[in-house]
Amino acid sequence: MLIVVGAVMAVPLLYAVLSGFKSTDQLSRNPVGLPDPWVGSNYTGILASADFWRLVGNSTFIAVATALLVVAVSALAAFSFARFAFRGRELLFTLFTMGLMFPFAVAALPLFLLLRAMGLLDNPLGVILPQAAFGLPMTIIILRGFFRQIPGELEEAATLDGCGPFGFFWRILLPMARPALGTVSVLAVVTSWNNFFLPLLVFTESTWWTIPIGVQQFQGQYSADTARVFAYLVLAMVPALAFYSVAERQLVGGLTAGATKG
Repeated sequence: MLIVVGAVMAVPLLYAVLSGFKSTDQLSRNPVGLPDPWVGSNYTGILASADFWRLVGNSTFIAVATALLVVAVSALAAFSFARFAFRGRELLFTLFTMGLMFPFAVAALPLFLLLRAMGLLDNPLGVILPQAAFGLPMTIIILRGFFRQIPGELEEAATLDGCGPFGFFWRILLPMARPALGTVSVLAVVTSWNNFFLPLLVFTESTWWTIPIGVQQFQGQYSADTARVFAYLVLAMVPALAFYSVAERQLVGGLTAGATKG
């Protein structure tokens, strides 16, 4: 089963990589064979383009800023939900979890009007803040579950040593929660990197366009040059795939942390 699933995922990616090394004429005559000859200019031409690297830089900046914001806010919220007992806690947590059922398309128009009123159109904050807001429910759920696994005796010992609630959170809880923090950070970065609709809604000027918008514009500009479009698609996927492959162990470790006791 794993081999079948892996083949289903790997074959289209391999096909796109090989197609990028062909000319469009080769692609039409021999769509499934190896390139003959190999055409590397499709990839080198894109890599030499300043516009491509500007899009990569924009996507990286927005993704990292979104991840930092959503993790910082969610960690504090999850700490409150997990370690403090107060009236209305479960109701408030339920409201956060209901955010998972709220589709972005429903909020597109009011969000656009709100960002325009706040002067955040054509501003990276107009993408970073909504992305962080939509990422809060899942991040809080993951972190709250992890924080609740920390023994209460550890907090009592820290309190006896003169450590306050925030000191316990900053000095003890966060270092112990690195797997979970790594998991939610990976999810936030990958989600932001792949986001297409929100940047398209916010950015009317090309200055802050991200990779998904760049793919759409490139495909429209070079619609007749299919091989070059394949090359652009592959290069657009490489940063996210590289980041995910490096952070895969952290992601799996964070999702499984606290699943068993022993």
